[in-house]
Amino acid sequence: MRKKIKEIAIVQSGIYAKTDQTGDVIYLQAKHFSNMGETAPSLHADLRMEGKIKNHILQDGDLLFAAKGSKNFTARYSKDIGFAVASSTFIVIRIKDDKQNSILPDYLKWFLNRPDTLSKLQSGAKGTGIPSISKSFIEQIKIDIPPVETQLNILKVQELRHKEESIKKQIEDLREIEIRSQLKKAAKK
Repeated sequence: MRKKIKEIAIVQSGIYAKTDQTGDVIYLQAKHFSNMGETAPSLHADLRMEGKIKNHILQDGDLLFAAKGSKNFTARYSKDIGFAVASSTFIVIRIKDDKQNSILPDYLKWFLNRPDTLSKLQSGAKGTGIPSISKSFIEQIKIDIPPVETQLNILKVQELRHKEESIKKQIEDLREIEIRSQLKKAAKK
């Protein structure tokens, strides 16, 4: 089944707000995420839960697409970090209630983070100084939606791929340490 994102999700812009030293709500910005779209380990609430902030509280499973700038990625919001809203850097993508049994948020995140999808999204960016991908452009992107079991299998393979990359990096780092150690010993002889 192939659908436009607007057929399966509600797509809305993040908000602009001025932060405060204290608050009840975390104001998520691009700087709070790694290149892989993982949330920073320590975040602090810097907005008060009032006015328009209440209307933009994220729900567990919401996706945040970094639409401004050259570092585009999609992250998944988890309620475990606390109440949060997305800054205007992000487009918030929330799977519609009637579609939650047919598409997993993590599968949509995987799809949006694929290099070919990112390339397509970036081709629609506007602006020369700070490129920006519009909400309406994202809504028109088409996604293949296989059965949930297939989505889960894709996500498992992706997770194993990340583990493999991490292990390769560790091996590389250990090899570098070993080579430096051997060179250091050789130089002392």
